[in-house]
Amino acid sequence: MTRGAGRGGSSAAPRSVDVARVAGVSQKTVSRVFNDEPYVSTEVRRRVLDAAEQLGYRRNNAARALASGRTRSIGVVTLGTALYGPASLLMGVERVVRDTGYALRVVNTVEGDPAGVAGAVGSLLDQGVDGIVISEPIDEIDEERTEPDASPRVDVPVLVIGAPSPVTAPAVLTAGNCADVMARTATEHLLALGHRTVHHLAGPQRWYAARDRLRGWRAALDDHGRDVPAVVRGDWSAPSGYAAGRRLAEDADVTAVFAANDDMAIGLIRALTEAGRRVPEDVSVVGFDDIPVSAFVNPPLTTVRQPFDAVAQEGLKRLVHAIENPDADHLPSSDPPIDLIVRASTAPPPSRTTPARGRRTA
Repeated sequence: MTRGAGRGGSSAAPRSVDVARVAGVSQKTVSRVFNDEPYVSTEVRRRVLDAAEQLGYRRNNAARALASGRTRSIGVVTLGTALYGPASLLMGVERVVRDTGYALRVVNTVEGDPAGVAGAVGSLLDQGVDGIVISEPIDEIDEERTEPDASPRVDVPVLVIGAPSPVTAPAVLTAGNCADVMARTATEHLLALGHRTVHHLAGPQRWYAARDRLRGWRAALDDHGRDVPAVVRGDWSAPSGYAAGRRLAEDADVTAVFAANDDMAIGLIRALTEAGRRVPEDVSVVGFDDIPVSAFVNPPLTTVRQPFDAVAQEGLKRLVHAIENPDADHLPSSDPPIDLIVRASTAPPPSRTTPARGRRTA
């Protein structure tokens, strides 16, 4: 059958009434199927979807928006960067939004622009989005400002991932706020191997993620009564990890390092190796993210895997529920499991036996 053929063999786009005729149901039933309403049997739902595919029918979202007062679109505010974490999270959000049947509208912010988030949110509201996801990892502080500006007010539900909310809204949901627990898990892994303390190669502190990872590292050392070494800072890049590694290699007391991301950990390992400090025989290293290359460097990197897809899935489910059920209670949140991927870059300190490798879910 020719796709899109209507009555009389015309080439007009098929309508819901055409789907109803082919499926042998009422037009109201077609509407119920495409609105995911209950009380439609599995067999009837299948017939309607098969008829829609056969005819090449697509829902008229513009008409639905006029009828419902919603545009069936979700806006995303995200930092314009190719860094693995923000880029992977955006990909996860994109996949989930497509699966929900909503359109996606993305506005990128620029690092160093204090008004970036407010401007991006305003742009999305001008486009009439039904909800907003804020995945802005940087605290853009204007050091010349004596008093903080009032948070922009938003009249749609907002999901904030991995950061405090920069806006005021009728419904503010959060997700991905477990970076400190993940950092703690990485640090405690090294302490459990017998290291007296753990040094930390931190990310730039304007990033919420870098602060959270530093906080989790410090909390683990404090709770175990260990010395807290001076923090070495990088900028997320492998070259900054290499520079930090050259400094740490000069300290013979350094036997364990937790790096705030895998790229810095890889640069760190290179510098330690060049300085004659073997990994893991002399110094153990743990990264953060589990980037694809981390399993193939030498030695393969022990790291904490970020649950980007799980965070996006759970967060968007709660956001869509808040959009479609504004008077209902919010869906409860849940933290994803912490995956510590143990590879060959960690071992007990010198003079102890190397343990078996594997994967542990904390």
